[in-house]
Amino acid sequence: MCHSNLSEIDSYSVKIFFVYMKKNKILLGKDGETLAENYLTHIGMKIIAKNYHTSLGEIDLVAIDKKEIVFIEVKTRTKSIENAKSSISYKKQQKIKMSANIFLTKHENLQDMFTRFDVILILANKNNYYIKHIKDAFR
Repeated sequence: MCHSNLSEIDSYSVKIFFVYMKKNKILLGKDGETLAENYLTHIGMKIIAKNYHTSLGEIDLVAIDKKEIVFIEVKTRTKSIENAKSSISYKKQQKIKMSANIFLTKHENLQDMFTRFDVILILANKNNYYIKHIKDAFR
């Protein structure tokens, strides 16, 4: 159904469109997290938690890399890597750090390990993916 005038589109159609767009964005994010998990496993990291939720937010992935516990934020975009990188604000970094502290208090066996915060940026166009792994992205 094609509309020549925006005013002809009913509110139901608009709601359906936005639900569709949001669903695609969620699927893109989940695909990115799966790709990041596969990449990290391939380079020798051991994933110990996925989508760890706290009252402050979510940590996408938690992994062990040799003697470090790594908290990983994954951002997937279709337009540019810089767009993904800029979406991790200082406020978001603080929430990730506080969520990491909550994780560590609940996993006492990991508290003696060094802690690192990585970011995985993924550019997805059609069937191609570009991964940029920023180790120790913030402190």
